[in-house]
Amino acid sequence: MPNWLLPENIADILPSEARKIEELRRVLLDNFRLYGYELVMPPMLEYIESLLTGAGQDMDLRTFKLVDQISGRTMGLRADMTTQVARIDAHLLNRRTVTRLCYAGSVLHTKPSGLHATREPLQIGAEIYGHAGLEADAEIQELVLACLALAHVKDVRLDMCHVGVLRALLAADPLAKAEENTLYALLESKDLPSIDKLSQNFSPEVRAALMALPVLYGDISIIKKARAVLPALEGVQTALDELEHLVRLTGAAHVTIDLADLRGYHYHSGVMFNVFVPGLPNAVARGGRYDHVGEAFGRSRPATGFSLDLRELARLLPSAERKDAIRAPWGSDPALRAKIAELRGEGEIVIQSLPGHENEQDEFDCNRALTFDAGKWILQNVG
Repeated sequence: MPNWLLPENIADILPSEARKIEELRRVLLDNFRLYGYELVMPPMLEYIESLLTGAGQDMDLRTFKLVDQISGRTMGLRADMTTQVARIDAHLLNRRTVTRLCYAGSVLHTKPSGLHATREPLQIGAEIYGHAGLEADAEIQELVLACLALAHVKDVRLDMCHVGVLRALLAADPLAKAEENTLYALLESKDLPSIDKLSQNFSPEVRAALMALPVLYGDISIIKKARAVLPALEGVQTALDELEHLVRLTGAAHVTIDLADLRGYHYHSGVMFNVFVPGLPNAVARGGRYDHVGEAFGRSRPATGFSLDLRELARLLPSAERKDAIRAPWGSDPALRAKIAELRGEGEIVIQSLPGHENEQDEFDCNRALTFDAGKWILQNVG
C-alpha cells in the first residue's frame, strides 16, 4: 500500500480550499461575537463516560475509542462538540445567568454521516444556556441563517420538527412506547408499510397518528392540518403551538414543517431543525433544543444551539481568487529588509524568492515586484 494513501472518507485540504475554509471560519466566529457569544475550545479527546453523556447510542457508534496509557481508562475522540460545551457551561463556568458559547474545531466519525461526507468534519456552532423560552430558539435559528447569508448561500430551506409530537403519542399507548426505537427508525425513513404492520395492536387513535406523521410535510399550513388529524393530546398541541410560534418569530422566507424528520430524537427535548441548501445532499446545519444534557454534569440547564460543517459549507463557495502579492529578492540589505517589513506591516503579502528558485504558489499572484532603482527599493508592476 502506498505511504500516501489515506483512509476512506479522510482527505487532505490543499492551499486554496484551506484558505477558503479558514476565511469562512473567521467570518462566522466574528459574527458570533457580534451576537455576544464567547469562544470555547474543548479538548479533542475525553474519557468516554463524559464524552457520550446524554448523546445517545448513535453518537456512541460514531465515536472512535482508545485506551489511555496513563490511567488505563477508555477515552474517545470527539464525534460532536455539543456535549463538551454543555459540560463547560454546567461544570466549569457554572453561571446563573444566560450564557452564549461558540466553538470551532475538528471532530472525527467512525463512519461518514451521509453521501460523500468526510469522516473528519470541521464543526462550528453556537449554544445558548439558561433560557427555556422560544426566544432562544429563535435567536439560534436567526444566527444559523445569518451564517449562511455571510457565506453568500441562497435558496436556504429551514426544515423544522418537534420531538414532543412523537413522545406524546407514545406516552398515550404503552404498546407503542415499547416499540419506540423501531418506530423512530421507521418514521425517519417514512416507511409507511412497516409502520402499518408494526402498529396493528396499537390504539386506533395512536396508530392513525403514526401513519399520518410521514405525510405531514409542507409549509406552515401543515400545522393546521396536523391539529385536525392528530389526537388532541396536551403534548401534541403544545409542540404544534411552539412550532407555529417559532415560525413566526424566525421570519425565515422558506420554512418547512416535517413531523417525521426525527434525526436527533433521543438527544433533543423540543424543537429540532435541519437546514438544506441546493448543491448538498445532506443538511448543511442541524440544531434544536436539548435541555437535559447538563444533568449528568450536575446541573440541568435549558439549552438550544446548532452546528454546521465548515468543509461542507465551503464546497458551495466559488474557488478562492488568487491574492495580489509582491515578489521581492532575497538579500541582507537593511534597506530591503526594512521595506519588506513596512509593506507587511501595511497588510501586503511579500514573498521573497530564495536563491536559485522561482516562486510557485496556487494562492498568490505576484503582480508587483520590489526592485532597486536610483539608490532605493521601489514597487513596480509586473506584466
